[in-house]
Amino acid sequence: MFIIGLSHKTAPIEIREKFYLNPTQQDLFLSELKCHPLVTESFVLSTCNRFEVYFNWAGSVADTLFVLSLIAKIKKIDLDFDYSSYIYVYEGSQALDHLLRVACGLESLVLGEKQILGQVKDAVERARGLGTLSRTFNILTNIAIRAGKKAQHETLIGFGGSSISGAAIEMAEKIAGDLQDKSVLVIGAGKMGGMALQHLHDLGVKKIYLMNRTSEKAQHLANQYKGTATSFVEIKEVLSQVDVCFCAVGAPHYILDNEALKPIMEMRQGRKLVLVDISMPRNIDPQVKSLKGVYLSSIDDLDAFVNNSMKIRESAMAQVEGIIRQKIFEFNDKVSKQENRIPYEERTYY
Repeated sequence: MFIIGLSHKTAPIEIREKFYLNPTQQDLFLSELKCHPLVTESFVLSTCNRFEVYFNWAGSVADTLFVLSLIAKIKKIDLDFDYSSYIYVYEGSQALDHLLRVACGLESLVLGEKQILGQVKDAVERARGLGTLSRTFNILTNIAIRAGKKAQHETLIGFGGSSISGAAIEMAEKIAGDLQDKSVLVIGAGKMGGMALQHLHDLGVKKIYLMNRTSEKAQHLANQYKGTATSFVEIKEVLSQVDVCFCAVGAPHYILDNEALKPIMEMRQGRKLVLVDISMPRNIDPQVKSLKGVYLSSIDDLDAFVNNSMKIRESAMAQVEGIIRQKIFEFNDKVSKQENRIPYEERTYY
C-alpha cells in the first residue's frame, strides 16, 4: 500500500490548488487508476488542505511520476516546476498510520477538526461507487472511519468545536473587531459556507447575507440562520455595504479581482473591507491586497488564529495515538485472517 500526496504541512496554497481535484476530476482520476494494470485498489482524498492518493500497487516502488502526470492530464495543466520538495510518499505500515492520523484529525490544519472525517467518508464512498475498493481497502477504510469516530466521541481532540470556518471567523474578528454589530457576506452555500453561517449565527451576528449560484439552496440556508439570500447580480451592491466577506465557492477561476473590487472600494469611501478566502482553489485574486482598504486572508493564514481550546486538544493527542495503535493491530489481525481464508494461488500480498 502506498500514499502519494501533499498537504498544508508541505506545500503552500498556490501549490496545493494545482493538485486539487473537484468531484468530476476525482472520478476521472479513479477511473484511470482502475484501468492501470498495477493498481489493485485506490481512493483519493482531495480537500482544501491536502491531496492524497491511496493505492495498492503490484510493483515494488510507487510510480510518483505516473500519478503526477495523471493529475496534469486531467486538469489540463503543466506541472513544470520542481514539485519534489512538496510531495511525500508513504508505504506499508507508515501509510496505514498516516491514514488513521488523518481520519482522527491529527494531521489537520486545525487540530482535531471534525470535517476531515466526513471528507474521508466521502472519498471512500466515491471509490466504492466506482468499484476501486476491494478486500484490503474495505477493511482499511472501515477501520479508519471507526478510529476517527472513536477519537471524536471518546477523547477531547475536538474540544471547542473549532474548524477552518471557525478559525476564519476568529481571524476576521482580529481585523474587523466584534462581528455582532457588523454586516457579513458569505459567498457559497456548500459545507464550508454552511459552517461559516452557523458560526456567525451562533455569534449573534445581526446582518448576514448569503450568495450562492443556486438560489433555492441559498434561501433555505438563509432562512435557517436568519440571514438574507441574495444573487450574484447584486454582488457589487452588497460588497459596497458589508464589513466582512467570507468566500467559500470553489469555482475554477477568480470571482473577485482588482477590476471588480476597485469601483466597489471607491463606493465605500475609505471604509475597510475584510475578505477571507477559504475556497480551494482560491476564488479571490491575491492581487486585491494592493487596493487601499482591502484586507485579504486565505486558508494558509489561519493557523495563527486557532483559539485557546487547542491546549486541551493537544492534551488528548496521546489518547488518540493509543486509539490509532489499537486500530493498526485490528487492521493487521483482520488482514491476516482474511489471507488465511483465501486459497494460496489467489493471494496478493501488500
